[in-house]
Amino acid sequence: MTQNITEFSEKLDISEESLKQFIQDFDLDISACLSPKLNITQNFETFAIENQEFLKKYDKDLSEEKSITQIADKIDQPVEKVEEIIKNNVPNIYDNGLYRSSVSTFGIDRKLGGNYQFIYNYFGNKSELTQRDFVGYRDLFFYIYDMLEPFINPEQSKNWGIQKAAGIIVYGPPGSGKIFWAKKIAEMIDFEFFEIQKSKLKPTSSIDEKTTFDSYLSEMLKKDKIILFLENFDEIMMQKTENRIISNNNEEVQDCIFHNIEKFEKENLLMIGSARELAGIEPEIIAPGRFDVLIPIFPPNLHERAEMLLYNMTKNLSDDATLLKILKENKADQIPFWIETAEKMKVFSNTMIVDFTQSLKKRIRSSYLKNRTEQIIINQGILEASFKESAAKLTNDYLNNVQQFVLEATTNSYDRFANRIEDLKKELSTYKAKEKPTKPIGFKTDEA
Repeated sequence: MTQNITEFSEKLDISEESLKQFIQDFDLDISACLSPKLNITQNFETFAIENQEFLKKYDKDLSEEKSITQIADKIDQPVEKVEEIIKNNVPNIYDNGLYRSSVSTFGIDRKLGGNYQFIYNYFGNKSELTQRDFVGYRDLFFYIYDMLEPFINPEQSKNWGIQKAAGIIVYGPPGSGKIFWAKKIAEMIDFEFFEIQKSKLKPTSSIDEKTTFDSYLSEMLKKDKIILFLENFDEIMMQKTENRIISNNNEEVQDCIFHNIEKFEKENLLMIGSARELAGIEPEIIAPGRFDVLIPIFPPNLHERAEMLLYNMTKNLSDDATLLKILKENKADQIPFWIETAEKMKVFSNTMIVDFTQSLKKRIRSSYLKNRTEQIIINQGILEASFKESAAKLTNDYLNNVQQFVLEATTNSYDRFANRIEDLKKELSTYKAKEKPTKPIGFKTDEA
């Protein structure tokens, strides 16, 4: 019998939030724990039932407020090490020095070398990257899961009066994967995904007829359980001001969405808008009951960049592929090889990482064709050349987009993504221009 995480948590008598936090604390692959439609996998069910006592201890610990000293004493670790991990991962703290319940003593112990091999025995020491449909982003996955709760668990509406969203805005810098997450949302709630083509946003030639978009939306409202994805949402739904003129096309699309948005929930239609930033969007469209669910899509962090580099270098390769043999020869079929390169890729988008791997593959192939040997060294020279090529998209406009994104994510979701936001701020600061020291005016003179 398939069970979603809510039903399973009730069966175990362990809070749903604890199960979600447990998956994150122990870096378990989402696909090893949950199916694409968010049901518990057989492996996770077996682990949880056989280790229910441990999960109850984890649940109890997670719900308790505790000080650094109490955590350090419990796991027999220096206070300084515990404090460093908490500051890096959980910046939010009560004034009285007791940490919020999202701090797990077990999670901290694992990061400091605690042995939890009994957990990984149920899932394998590591999941093949090529078997995953996405890398990292466990925190974002569960954040989105929470936002979609009314779709996943209809009982919320009956018990708590929480309504389904009519619209969602996924926002983030260019190349961060907004369309990927929109498709992931469709998969999570089992809706059919449609991307609105630009041709549907143009008005018809006749004044008497509906606009192309109006006709298109009317047809879509007749379907059941669909997601409509609208790119450039921030441009189309831009607020009209004295200094900002909105095109007739966009104005008609705005009017059409405003006119029909109340029908979305009734007709089981969810619209997802993709935006680089929220600033400038018509405030009425993000009012409650409209596009009031805002989901920040972050550039990957250091560890995710390393995983993505390996994933994209090995993606679609056969077991006897020449490139795979060369990667193995350099130990580049393992994540540690890519850490140094990932460290340099501060605030890189997903797209930039793909660009880097494509460039590197071509360079390795060129070297192979020239030397006709698999004994090719992937040295710093070849890595640096590919890095410079992929960094071409790291423009001032892009960095400004990231800066704006940091401000907006801080305003809307700091409590859920504090560590990501702080890490992104640090990475962004490395690109800030350093002020050159001013030279004194006049000539230098020797003092007698």
